[in-house]
Amino acid sequence: MPGTRRQRRRAPAHARKTPRDDPRGLSPTGAWPPVGERRALGEVAVGAADPRAAAGGEPTAPAEHVPPGAPPRDARPVRSGRALLRDVAHRDRALMVGGAQLRLLVLACTPEDSTAVDLASGSLLRLRIPWPAGHEPDLSPFDVVEATLADDPECDDLAKPEAATVVAPPRHVGSLKGRRVRAILARVAATHDGPLLGFVGPSAPYWDFHGLRPSVALIHPTRGPQLMHRHADGSTWVRFGWERDDVWLPVEDPRAVRALAASRRERLTGKQLATALGFSPHYLLVALTSPRAGHCYKICQGVLPKG
Repeated sequence: MPGTRRQRRRAPAHARKTPRDDPRGLSPTGAWPPVGERRALGEVAVGAADPRAAAGGEPTAPAEHVPPGAPPRDARPVRSGRALLRDVAHRDRALMVGGAQLRLLVLACTPEDSTAVDLASGSLLRLRIPWPAGHEPDLSPFDVVEATLADDPECDDLAKPEAATVVAPPRHVGSLKGRRVRAILARVAATHDGPLLGFVGPSAPYWDFHGLRPSVALIHPTRGPQLMHRHADGSTWVRFGWERDDVWLPVEDPRAVRALAASRRERLTGKQLATALGFSPHYLLVALTSPRAGHCYKICQGVLPKG
Protein backbone atom coordinates (compact mmCIF):
# COMPACT_ATOMS: atom_id res chain seq x y z
CA MET A 1 0.00 0.00 0.00
CA PRO A 2 1.19 3.57 -0.61
CA GLY A 3 0.77 4.45 3.05
CA THR A 4 2.86 1.41 4.07
CA ARG A 5 5.64 2.36 1.68
CA ARG A 6 5.77 5.89 3.14
CA GLN A 7 5.98 4.51 6.67
CA ARG A 8 8.83 2.13 5.74
CA ARG A 9 10.77 4.79 3.86
CA ARG A 10 14.01 5.57 5.65
CA ALA A 11 14.99 9.12 6.52
CA PRO A 12 17.69 10.69 4.34
CA ALA A 13 21.25 10.38 5.56
CA HIS A 14 21.61 14.04 6.48
CA ALA A 15 18.56 13.81 8.80
CA ARG A 16 19.73 10.73 10.70
CA LYS A 17 20.91 11.52 14.27
CA THR A 18 23.61 9.75 16.19
CA PRO A 19 24.60 10.15 19.84
CA ARG A 20 27.38 12.50 18.73
CA ASP A 21 24.99 14.61 16.59
CA ASP A 22 22.40 15.16 19.32
CA PRO A 23 23.49 17.86 21.78
CA ARG A 24 22.00 15.84 24.63
CA GLY A 25 23.84 12.69 23.56
CA LEU A 26 20.61 10.75 22.86
CA SER A 27 20.49 7.83 20.49
CA PRO A 28 18.21 7.95 17.39
CA THR A 29 15.57 6.06 19.39
CA GLY A 30 15.56 8.67 22.17
CA ALA A 31 17.29 6.48 24.76
CA TRP A 32 20.12 7.72 26.90
CA PRO A 33 23.60 6.44 25.96
CA PRO A 34 25.54 4.20 28.35
CA VAL A 35 26.92 5.66 31.53
CA GLY A 36 30.48 5.59 30.24
CA GLU A 37 29.60 7.67 27.21
CA ARG A 38 27.69 10.14 29.40
CA ARG A 39 30.74 10.53 31.64
CA ALA A 40 32.82 11.22 28.53
CA LEU A 41 30.33 13.92 27.56
CA GLY A 42 30.78 15.56 30.98
CA GLU A 43 27.39 14.56 32.45
CA VAL A 44 26.72 13.05 35.86
CA ALA A 45 25.60 9.45 35.79
CA VAL A 46 22.39 9.20 37.79
CA GLY A 47 22.53 6.19 40.08
CA ALA A 48 26.32 6.11 40.25
CA ALA A 49 27.30 9.65 41.34
CA ASP A 50 24.11 10.63 43.21
CA PRO A 51 23.74 8.83 46.57
CA ARG A 52 20.00 9.54 46.72
CA ALA A 53 19.43 7.94 43.34
CA ALA A 54 21.59 4.98 44.35
CA ALA A 55 19.36 4.46 47.39
CA GLY A 56 16.25 4.48 45.20
CA GLY A 57 15.25 8.10 45.91
CA GLU A 58 14.96 11.16 43.73
CA PRO A 59 18.22 12.66 42.44
CA THR A 60 19.20 16.02 43.84
CA ALA A 61 18.76 19.09 41.67
CA PRO A 62 21.96 20.73 40.44
CA ALA A 63 23.05 23.84 42.30
CA GLU A 64 22.00 27.14 40.76
CA HIS A 65 24.81 28.87 38.91
CA VAL A 66 25.48 32.36 40.29
CA PRO A 67 27.70 34.58 38.12
CA PRO A 68 30.82 35.96 39.82
CA GLY A 69 30.11 39.21 41.64
CA ALA A 70 26.33 38.72 41.65
CA PRO A 71 24.58 39.30 45.00
CA PRO A 72 23.18 36.26 46.81
CA ARG A 73 19.52 35.47 46.46
CA ASP A 74 18.67 37.02 49.83
CA ALA A 75 20.29 40.32 48.78
CA ARG A 76 18.56 40.65 45.43
CA PRO A 77 16.12 43.57 45.00
CA VAL A 78 12.63 43.11 46.41
CA ARG A 79 9.99 43.54 43.72
CA SER A 80 6.75 43.66 45.68
CA GLY A 81 5.61 47.12 46.72
CA ARG A 82 3.74 45.66 49.68
CA ALA A 83 6.89 43.91 50.90
CA LEU A 84 8.88 47.13 50.61
CA LEU A 85 6.49 48.97 52.93
CA ARG A 86 5.59 46.12 55.28
CA ASP A 87 8.88 46.05 57.21
CA VAL A 88 9.06 49.83 57.75
CA ALA A 89 8.63 50.92 61.38
CA HIS A 90 6.64 54.15 61.34
CA ARG A 91 7.94 57.17 63.27
CA ASP A 92 6.75 60.70 63.88
CA ARG A 93 10.10 62.19 62.83
CA ALA A 94 13.02 61.00 60.73
CA LEU A 95 15.79 59.28 62.68
CA MET A 96 18.72 61.62 61.96
CA VAL A 97 21.44 60.08 64.15
CA GLY A 98 24.74 58.52 63.24
CA GLY A 99 24.49 54.94 61.98
CA ALA A 100 20.72 55.04 61.44
CA GLN A 101 19.44 52.87 58.61
CA LEU A 102 16.76 54.45 56.43
CA ARG A 103 14.52 53.13 53.70
CA LEU A 104 13.75 55.88 51.21
CA LEU A 105 11.75 56.62 48.09
CA VAL A 106 13.94 58.56 45.64
CA LEU A 107 12.46 61.65 43.99
CA ALA A 108 15.56 63.23 42.41
CA CYS A 109 19.26 62.47 42.16
CA THR A 110 21.93 65.03 41.31
CA PRO A 111 25.71 65.14 41.88
CA GLU A 112 25.18 67.64 44.70
CA ASP A 113 22.62 65.59 46.65
CA SER A 114 19.65 63.25 46.29
CA THR A 115 16.16 64.08 47.54
CA ALA A 116 14.05 61.25 48.90
CA VAL A 117 11.08 60.52 51.14
CA ASP A 118 11.81 58.69 54.39
CA LEU A 119 9.21 55.91 54.28
CA ALA A 120 9.17 55.59 58.07
CA SER A 121 8.26 59.21 58.84
CA GLY A 122 7.14 60.64 55.49
CA SER A 123 9.76 63.41 55.73
CA LEU A 124 11.66 64.85 52.79
CA LEU A 125 15.42 64.34 53.17
CA ARG A 126 18.42 65.47 51.15
CA LEU A 127 21.24 62.92 51.18
CA ARG A 128 24.86 63.81 50.49
CA ILE A 129 26.12 60.63 48.82
CA PRO A 130 29.86 59.90 48.37
CA TRP A 131 29.72 58.63 44.79
CA PRO A 132 32.92 56.89 43.61
CA ALA A 133 35.20 58.83 41.29
CA GLY A 134 34.00 58.57 37.71
CA HIS A 135 30.60 57.17 38.74
CA GLU A 136 27.61 59.29 37.81
CA PRO A 137 24.57 59.32 40.12
CA ASP A 138 22.30 56.57 38.83
CA LEU A 139 19.21 56.61 41.05
CA SER A 140 15.87 57.10 39.31
CA PRO A 141 12.63 58.60 40.60
CA PHE A 142 10.53 56.15 42.64
CA ASP A 143 13.45 53.82 43.33
CA VAL A 144 13.39 52.41 46.86
CA VAL A 145 16.83 52.39 48.48
CA GLU A 146 18.38 51.66 51.84
CA ALA A 147 21.03 54.04 53.21
CA THR A 148 23.06 54.25 56.40
CA LEU A 149 23.83 57.66 57.87
CA ALA A 150 27.44 58.49 58.64
CA ASP A 151 28.66 58.58 62.23
CA ASP A 152 28.51 62.36 61.88
CA PRO A 153 25.50 63.03 59.59
CA GLU A 154 26.40 66.76 59.43
CA CYS A 155 22.82 67.92 59.99
CA ASP A 156 23.94 71.44 60.82
CA ASP A 157 23.48 73.21 57.47
CA LEU A 158 21.26 76.20 58.28
CA ALA A 159 20.14 76.54 54.67
CA LYS A 160 19.36 72.81 54.35
CA PRO A 161 17.90 71.49 57.60
CA GLU A 162 16.83 68.26 55.82
CA ALA A 163 20.37 67.41 54.61
CA ALA A 164 22.41 64.48 55.96
CA THR A 165 25.51 62.56 54.90
CA VAL A 166 25.45 58.81 54.26
CA VAL A 167 28.31 56.34 54.59
CA ALA A 168 28.17 54.88 51.06
CA PRO A 169 25.96 54.91 47.96
CA PRO A 170 22.51 53.56 48.84
CA ARG A 171 21.52 49.98 48.06
CA HIS A 172 18.67 49.62 45.59
CA VAL A 173 16.01 47.23 46.89
CA GLY A 174 13.08 47.81 44.53
CA SER A 175 10.71 50.44 43.20
CA LEU A 176 7.19 51.70 43.83
CA LYS A 177 4.51 52.77 41.40
CA GLY A 178 0.79 53.29 41.09
CA ARG A 179 -1.45 54.11 44.01
CA ARG A 180 1.27 53.63 46.64
CA VAL A 181 3.41 56.35 45.06
CA ARG A 182 0.38 58.61 44.58
CA ALA A 183 -0.50 58.33 48.26
CA ILE A 184 3.07 59.12 49.40
CA LEU A 185 3.43 62.13 47.08
CA ALA A 186 0.04 63.52 48.09
CA ARG A 187 1.07 63.45 51.76
CA VAL A 188 4.37 65.28 51.27
CA ALA A 189 3.15 67.83 48.68
CA ALA A 190 3.29 71.45 49.88
CA THR A 191 0.13 73.51 50.19
CA HIS A 192 -0.46 76.78 48.36
CA ASP A 193 0.36 78.96 51.33
CA GLY A 194 2.91 81.72 50.88
CA PRO A 195 5.95 82.05 48.63
CA LEU A 196 8.06 79.09 47.51
CA LEU A 197 10.41 77.85 50.26
CA GLY A 198 9.33 80.67 52.53
CA PHE A 199 10.82 83.70 50.77
CA VAL A 200 10.17 85.81 47.68
CA GLY A 201 12.59 85.91 44.79
CA PRO A 202 14.94 83.46 43.06
CA SER A 203 17.68 83.52 45.75
CA ALA A 204 18.63 84.70 49.22
CA PRO A 205 21.94 85.29 51.04
CA TYR A 206 23.20 82.32 53.00
CA TRP A 207 23.34 84.32 56.24
CA ASP A 208 19.57 84.89 56.05
CA PHE A 209 18.90 81.21 56.79
CA HIS A 210 18.59 79.96 60.36
CA GLY A 211 17.43 76.37 59.83
CA LEU A 212 13.76 77.29 60.25
CA ARG A 213 12.64 77.15 56.62
CA PRO A 214 12.52 74.11 54.34
CA SER A 215 15.07 73.84 51.56
CA VAL A 216 13.03 71.47 49.40
CA ALA A 217 9.35 71.20 48.54
CA LEU A 218 7.21 69.03 46.29
CA ILE A 219 4.65 71.32 44.66
CA HIS A 220 1.73 71.05 42.28
CA PRO A 221 1.83 74.25 40.17
CA THR A 222 -1.37 76.19 39.62
CA ARG A 223 -0.38 76.84 35.98
CA GLY A 224 1.96 75.05 33.61
CA PRO A 225 4.62 73.77 33.68
CA GLN A 226 6.47 74.86 30.54
CA LEU A 227 10.03 73.83 29.64
CA MET A 228 12.16 76.36 27.77
CA HIS A 229 15.66 76.49 26.30
CA ARG A 230 17.81 79.52 27.11
CA HIS A 231 20.22 80.42 24.32
CA ALA A 232 22.47 82.63 26.44
CA ASP A 233 24.03 79.73 28.35
CA GLY A 234 22.28 76.67 26.86
CA SER A 235 20.42 75.94 30.10
CA THR A 236 16.90 74.58 30.54
CA TRP A 237 14.29 76.51 32.52
CA VAL A 238 10.80 75.75 33.74
CA ARG A 239 8.01 78.30 33.93
CA PHE A 240 4.96 77.72 36.08
CA GLY A 241 2.43 79.46 38.25
CA TRP A 242 2.42 79.40 42.05
CA GLU A 243 -0.64 81.18 43.39
CA ARG A 244 -0.37 84.65 41.78
CA ASP A 245 3.37 84.41 41.04
CA ASP A 246 4.89 83.68 37.64
CA VAL A 247 7.93 81.57 38.54
CA TRP A 248 10.97 80.85 36.35
CA LEU A 249 13.56 78.35 37.65
CA PRO A 250 16.57 76.57 36.14
CA VAL A 251 16.08 72.83 35.69
CA GLU A 252 18.62 70.27 36.94
CA ASP A 253 16.53 67.20 36.16
CA PRO A 254 18.55 65.19 33.56
CA ARG A 255 15.42 63.54 32.14
CA ALA A 256 13.67 66.86 31.52
CA VAL A 257 16.79 68.37 29.98
CA ARG A 258 17.20 65.39 27.63
CA ALA A 259 13.51 65.46 26.70
CA LEU A 260 13.69 69.10 25.63
CA ALA A 261 16.92 68.54 23.70
CA ALA A 262 15.54 65.46 21.93
CA SER A 263 12.40 67.32 20.84
CA ARG A 264 14.50 69.99 19.07
CA ARG A 265 12.06 72.66 20.16
CA GLU A 266 12.57 75.91 22.00
CA ARG A 267 9.77 75.21 24.47
CA LEU A 268 7.44 72.39 25.45
CA THR A 269 4.08 72.54 27.19
CA GLY A 270 0.83 70.61 27.42
CA LYS A 271 0.58 67.47 25.29
CA GLN A 272 3.93 68.07 23.62
CA LEU A 273 5.66 68.12 26.99
CA ALA A 274 3.84 64.98 28.13
CA THR A 275 4.86 63.20 24.91
CA ALA A 276 8.51 64.22 25.27
CA LEU A 277 8.68 63.16 28.94
CA GLY A 278 6.66 59.99 28.53
CA PHE A 279 4.20 61.04 31.24
CA SER A 280 1.97 63.95 32.16
CA PRO A 281 3.87 66.25 34.58
CA HIS A 282 2.00 66.84 37.81
CA TYR A 283 4.61 67.73 40.46
CA LEU A 284 7.76 69.84 40.53
CA LEU A 285 10.50 69.28 43.08
CA VAL A 286 11.85 72.71 44.05
CA ALA A 287 15.03 72.96 46.13
CA LEU A 288 17.76 75.34 47.26
CA THR A 289 21.32 75.02 46.03
CA SER A 290 24.44 75.17 48.15
CA PRO A 291 25.85 78.69 48.48
CA ARG A 292 27.05 80.07 45.17
CA ALA A 293 28.86 83.37 45.55
CA GLY A 294 27.22 83.70 48.96
CA HIS A 295 23.65 83.10 47.77
CA CYS A 296 21.38 80.01 47.71
CA TYR A 297 19.30 79.75 44.55
CA LYS A 298 15.97 78.09 43.87
CA ILE A 299 16.12 75.33 41.27
CA CYS A 300 13.85 72.61 39.90
CA GLN A 301 15.37 69.27 40.82
CA GLY A 302 12.70 67.11 39.25
CA VAL A 303 9.64 67.01 37.01
CA LEU A 304 7.46 64.15 38.24
CA PRO A 305 4.19 62.45 37.32
CA LYS A 306 1.28 62.04 39.71
CA GLY A 307 2.38 58.51 40.53
